[in-house]
Amino acid sequence: MKNWLQLAVPVGTLCSTAAMAAPATTVTTLRCENVDRPMGVEKTKPLLSWNVNSTERGWKQGTYRILVASDPKILSQNKGDLWDSGQVKSSQTSQIAYAGKPLVSRTQCFWKVRTWNTKGVGSGFSAPSKWEMGLLSKSDWHGKWIGYDAPIPELENDDTPTLSGANWVWFPEGNPLTNAPEETRYFRRSVSLPADRRIKSAKLRVAADNSAVIFINGKEVGNAHDSWKSVDVFDVASQLTAGENVIAISVENEGTAAGLAAELVVQYQDGAPLSLLTDARWKSAQQPGTGWQAKSYDDSTWQAAREVAKVGGGPWGAVAKINNVTAPPAPYLRRTFNVGSKLKRATAYIVGLGYHELSINGKKVGDHFLDPGWTRYDRRSLYVVHDVTSMLTSGQNAVGVILGTGHYDDHVLSVWDFENATWRTPPKMLLEMRLDYEDGRSQTITSDSDWKASTGPITFDSISTGEHYDARLELKDWDKPSYQATGWKSVEVVEPVKGILAAQIAPPVRVTQSIKPVKITQPQPGVWLFDLGQNIAGVPQLKVQGPAGTTVKMRCGELLHKDGSLDATNIDNFVKRRVASQEFQNDHYTLKGTGTEVWNPRFTYHGFQYIEVKGFPGTPTLDSLRGLVMHSDFKSTGSFNSSNPILNKTQQNSRWSYIGNFHAIPTDCPHREKNGWTGDAHLAAELGLYNYDGAANYEKWLDDIADEQHPDGSYEGIIPTSGWGGNIGPSWDSAYPLIVWYLYEYKGDVSVVQKHYPHLKRYLDYLTTRSKDGVVSYGLGDWLPAKTQTNADITSTGYYYVDAMLISKAAKLLGNTADEKKYADLAASIRVAFNKKFYNEQTGIYGNGSITSLSCAIYQGLVEPQNKAKVLDNLVAEIKKQNYNMDVGILGAKYVLNTLVENDRADVAYQMLQKRTFPSYGYWVDQNATTLWEEWNGNQSHLHVMFGDVSAWFFKYLAGIKPAAPGFKEITIKPYVLGDLTFANGTYDSAQGRIVSDWKLTNGALQFNVTIPANTTATVY
Repeated sequence: MKNWLQLAVPVGTLCSTAAMAAPATTVTTLRCENVDRPMGVEKTKPLLSWNVNSTERGWKQGTYRILVASDPKILSQNKGDLWDSGQVKSSQTSQIAYAGKPLVSRTQCFWKVRTWNTKGVGSGFSAPSKWEMGLLSKSDWHGKWIGYDAPIPELENDDTPTLSGANWVWFPEGNPLTNAPEETRYFRRSVSLPADRRIKSAKLRVAADNSAVIFINGKEVGNAHDSWKSVDVFDVASQLTAGENVIAISVENEGTAAGLAAELVVQYQDGAPLSLLTDARWKSAQQPGTGWQAKSYDDSTWQAAREVAKVGGGPWGAVAKINNVTAPPAPYLRRTFNVGSKLKRATAYIVGLGYHELSINGKKVGDHFLDPGWTRYDRRSLYVVHDVTSMLTSGQNAVGVILGTGHYDDHVLSVWDFENATWRTPPKMLLEMRLDYEDGRSQTITSDSDWKASTGPITFDSISTGEHYDARLELKDWDKPSYQATGWKSVEVVEPVKGILAAQIAPPVRVTQSIKPVKITQPQPGVWLFDLGQNIAGVPQLKVQGPAGTTVKMRCGELLHKDGSLDATNIDNFVKRRVASQEFQNDHYTLKGTGTEVWNPRFTYHGFQYIEVKGFPGTPTLDSLRGLVMHSDFKSTGSFNSSNPILNKTQQNSRWSYIGNFHAIPTDCPHREKNGWTGDAHLAAELGLYNYDGAANYEKWLDDIADEQHPDGSYEGIIPTSGWGGNIGPSWDSAYPLIVWYLYEYKGDVSVVQKHYPHLKRYLDYLTTRSKDGVVSYGLGDWLPAKTQTNADITSTGYYYVDAMLISKAAKLLGNTADEKKYADLAASIRVAFNKKFYNEQTGIYGNGSITSLSCAIYQGLVEPQNKAKVLDNLVAEIKKQNYNMDVGILGAKYVLNTLVENDRADVAYQMLQKRTFPSYGYWVDQNATTLWEEWNGNQSHLHVMFGDVSAWFFKYLAGIKPAAPGFKEITIKPYVLGDLTFANGTYDSAQGRIVSDWKLTNGALQFNVTIPANTTATVY
């Protein structure tokens, strides 16, 4: 580290210019509730913010004046009939509560701001901005909830499997009926198929206790997890060949009983089928050799599998016969209505569950996708507000709504049990459209029994599985007033959704980019593989021309087999297949045969770099497909660049992973799960807050956590949840207090602390009931380490301490001195307990001495001052022992890099970031990763964000931009010049305005340029 300069810099910039024009000051970037021009604001005293740009060095705000008017004409006269704050003496420019006339539903608020410096020199007024109030009372909604019970198509016949006649088998050891080792065992079975019989279908049904990976002739065909409760079904027809074939299955036991039951059924074009069941003719092994899945592998030394019970017996009982679950075609709802002359304003308020698309007079309303955002629907559902004034005309008009299932009516069976969610019903919607006329008249159009319903071209939609669209079934002009709705049915008036209705004001999901493929290959005849060159979250967009009735099937994934074909096994891990075709991320388009057709799914999204296309008429080109990038469309606020290509690529990968994992909620991955894992969320939160303006999106998700909280203060590890995910532990649960505090630190938002403080107290009090002698032992720990495991009690107790400290700080902020002391005392007692339990005085080691154990203790502030140097030396020694590789999981990855810099060993952190060997960020870069992976070895998801805190590290320590006071009102600029770096620069659009840190090293001379916003102070090192 080089401390070449330390200055206290008041407001302005350090950059010099040859000639300065007369100082100019402007007020910009007006925001209400952290959003630009929000519609649907429900706080009656919303928080207002702005930035000041000034060329005057040392500019400091002395006074401000806010005008809020009900009409832009009034505001243009510099009047505020709703609120004129007058000149308020304050340097504050953010989180200022509206204090004017009471705001009622649908109030339009036009506003602007003027400021004066401490010398009384004023700016002009800002450009006007606007917010609009939502529907603040249940009585503001006049419509009825409606839906359409569309006919469900005939289900794929799979003879719902029971594995009748099969045996549960296991490796011959001990008593697998009661107590098998928590290990993996391996099974093989050869089967010969005749060359003179043509296969019609082939399905492999598997039940495993607890999880299995299935291979046919050396190729992985899928995974089964806890399928002993039912059965997973795999279509293996394309993997089987004439002659000898081998089924190979690994089964991992997680304790108590263990077993495998399977059945292969091969249907031929004629004649009797072949059926092969698990029995003693299967072979088994404890430790297989390399290539054990292949046909050519010699299994002569393997032992015969032991038959431990018939299916239906043993501890498993009968294999559940579960009915196939599918979705009806998407409902299309419409109605017509008359609009009078001289319309002044028209606003639509709609909540359509799971997802909806609203259209008026043949045009889609807005540019949102996947509206509304996912919530715990029986406690809170979001409505979306649109200004539709320009879409209406005098006379007849038509409004249409298409409904998708989304997360609300999740019919795909998976381990998270969303198909059993308490909120689940068929899709339904509530709409309120208010029309205001210039003469004072008003008109209300609502959802009611007058609407008509039908089905259309969306024959199937699933947030996980994909979307099927038959263009031959398109309803031309169905949402125009001229359409004759012959044959349409009356809608059904249905039960209202439980819980409250709340406005969606956070940035919605939009398509933000369109990516052209970089390559097409043909791994098999009739199968095309498009490579986008970038892993994304979104949907494919197809452009095709061909005969009517042709069905093009697209399957999205992020990995390839060695033969160049799509490998989706890392995505299908947790789906509970009831039919062989139930695979994640499949979109089907059936052509109508009228020229060039362009289509993309509406009600789903995927994670993918590759698109496998089957059934394409003719030969596709690179123009036949696009990848549409979709995510919550928050503004980009940060950039980082340096002379080191590994760091730059890691920064790019972190940003792609972040946007790929935010679709109304922060998620773990956009393909396999799409779940709001709390641990992933807090580990990526600072990455997000430096790179994007997602504060409003986080506020929405914090409400989701509050909605999920149980009376005892606990909540699940995925938010929202169907009830799955309890006992995940404080390393995950701490997302709630941490993200609340991050919003205070980064945005200066005290209101979010006030709002959630009672919930946070309840959570911490619950956690205390789960502790024993100050130690918390339950929960997940340092998830997915490269090699060395760290006991979860160390990290769980570490976060218990952090939670107590944060809630003590929150109490102090809110003026609650009793709670401040209570939780500070609790934190102190946890610290004593942590050291008593985990610290070895003789060695200076915590726990097993792993990088995570040592860096956790230092990073969380748990090390006693007199021991810190010794523990730090041990940490550095362990890092060197691991050859500077990242021998950590997701928790340790955040701890270690921050710990090293904050304790004067930034040189070691930089060496770790330079590594290109496994496990390291550089290893991922050299493997051509375009996003962050779930595991260091890349065996699972390639689009996770939980290792992404490294991006925040770049901003904090290489660009050197950190808040010294909440909301960056005071700033620390302290970059580290490390290793072979010759330059680094970062920009950050903070709550106060843009911060720039830009340094360059040339022949030992350092050039350092810093820009900070007006009305702030920075200490520059």
